[in-house]
Amino acid sequence: MTAEGESRPACRGDEVAEAAARAFRLLPAAPRDLDPLAGKGPRSPARRISSDRDTVERDLLRLVLTLVELLRQLMERQALHRVDQGDLTDEQEERLGATLMLLHDRMSDLCAQYGLTMEDLNLDLGPLGTLLPPSD
Repeated sequence: MTAEGESRPACRGDEVAEAAARAFRLLPAAPRDLDPLAGKGPRSPARRISSDRDTVERDLLRLVLTLVELLRQLMERQALHRVDQGDLTDEQEERLGATLMLLHDRMSDLCAQYGLTMEDLNLDLGPLGTLLPPSD
């Protein structure tokens, strides 16, 4: 039941649009909204990601492999944690170890196939450091 003054969105799309409109009302004003002279004169082009046609495929592949490597390392840590906890049988530990070694080898093969190193996958996040922990 809704109050008489409230209108309920007709469908899920309207509900999402209404939520987005509320969120945008909460955003601070853009600098051009505050500067009365900003709306006059030629506008500067929108900021865009600069991509080189010759390297865009390699850069995309590097990003995908970085995400896969991050997930692989997270799975490896989780597996080591389970081994340390004693949750696995000896057979499960062997199978898990073999699988993790195979995944590492496949990642190395993919990097070599596309002329990348594992260090190339470690994105620099500025003041936060690197995405992946240092290799052992």
